[in-house]
Amino acid sequence: MSTEDLILKVRELTKDDFPQLKQLMDTVYKDIGGSWPKHTIDTLIGQFPEGQICIEDQGQLVAVALTVQVDYKRFSNPHTYDDLITNRMTIAHDDNGDALYGLDVFIDPEYRGYRLGRRLYEARKELCRSLNLRAILAGGRIVNYCHHADELTPSQYIEEVDRKAIYDPILSFQLANDFQVKRLLRQYLPEDKKSQGYATLLEWSNILFDPEESTFSQKRQVRIGAVQWQMREFHSAEEVLKQVEYFVDAVSDYKSDFVVFPEFFNAPLMGLANTAQQQEAIRYLASFTEHFRQQLSQMAVSYNINIITGSMPLLEGKELFNVAYLCRRDGSTEVQYKLHITPHERRDWVIEGGHKVQAFDTDAGKVGILVCYDVEFPELGRILADQGMEMLFVPFWTDTKNAYLRVRHCAQARAIENECYVAICGSVGNLPQVESLDVQYAQSAVFSPSDFAFPHDAVMAEATPNTEMILFSDLDLDKLKVVRSEGSVRNLKDRRRDLFTLTLHK
Repeated sequence: MSTEDLILKVRELTKDDFPQLKQLMDTVYKDIGGSWPKHTIDTLIGQFPEGQICIEDQGQLVAVALTVQVDYKRFSNPHTYDDLITNRMTIAHDDNGDALYGLDVFIDPEYRGYRLGRRLYEARKELCRSLNLRAILAGGRIVNYCHHADELTPSQYIEEVDRKAIYDPILSFQLANDFQVKRLLRQYLPEDKKSQGYATLLEWSNILFDPEESTFSQKRQVRIGAVQWQMREFHSAEEVLKQVEYFVDAVSDYKSDFVVFPEFFNAPLMGLANTAQQQEAIRYLASFTEHFRQQLSQMAVSYNINIITGSMPLLEGKELFNVAYLCRRDGSTEVQYKLHITPHERRDWVIEGGHKVQAFDTDAGKVGILVCYDVEFPELGRILADQGMEMLFVPFWTDTKNAYLRVRHCAQARAIENECYVAICGSVGNLPQVESLDVQYAQSAVFSPSDFAFPHDAVMAEATPNTEMILFSDLDLDKLKVVRSEGSVRNLKDRRRDLFTLTLHK
């Protein structure tokens, strides 16, 4: 048969299809009793029409998938085929079930090789997602086991198929479609001589499943705005806050969920310190930090937006830290200390490194914050990813392009290896009145994992270099779930935990 002659159509099965369906089932299942009665097929279609999927070629039925809705807890435990369909008559369909159960997939032998089974499985997966169900379950016959029963137990046979040392037309196909073997079912279909009554219970988990009992509603389509901040001369803290509020207002007008500012965005206030000593000037700047935190927290509530405050110096006793705040729009705040301190910060400002890294829950996803230099240490991003981080915010300050590129390239690496979004946000312009902060270089950007669902260069958006502006990007958090589970590569899932581990010392 030539592919030029095919005109395939995927659709729901109808009661009028039964004559063709009977002929197809009689052909495929002649070894285990042939087709089901018309009453059973009519009942399936009547109870769950969207679950009965077929493919036709120019009006001829060539492939079918029959499906019911079931209680996951009941059918993820041992059961038999008769528990689903008793004597091929009574069907265990549950309108309130939280999983799909694949009863059968059968394909006209003349159409094998055209990947029609994959089309039917993908249609089932889309149905599972659209109905917000937990999983797809299926009892899979192991039809080639009869050829190996003398030397292998059923469990050993399954292991050999999984290793691809043995080919099984049903199990090999299901494993290739992301189904996992959950258990061995005994006496599943006793009349199945080829499988000697055994079957595998397979499961495909819907990673987008959102339990209805969840009381915390979290957005999955998220908009962020990064403020590429122009360093300029300011004469008071209120003048800086006025400029900050301007940007918060502008970003919130575009219905954004987050706005992020750069590292040391309020550094121009150091120019007001009546001293030429850098160590004294940075401590003068720290005297404004609590006031800024309070004002930014109020803006987060007033403008209904989560604010990543950039970073500011924080004096605790005699120790100085570089900290970034998350000001949630519900009024709560979190703090992330910069952990790795640059030689300049340590030498000229005597800043100390913090001791904790943590992912934070928000109403629009789980976020992490790494201040500038910290993003150059891959362990931190991995720890945050293990805590469920979906978006990483990196406020930075760099003076030269090569310094900027260190931050950019490392941020892109964090996005790829942790399969998350990363937003970097820096400042631009000149600040000649402040020692060591006289020049800036920045090109703020948002990076994604590198896979088919994302831009070809894994760059969601990027600003014009060295220009004050707002950068917007819309992020689909569900795509992260898909890429982590079904991506071309799966960096988080495929780590060799048998060879190495990463431990955060408390």
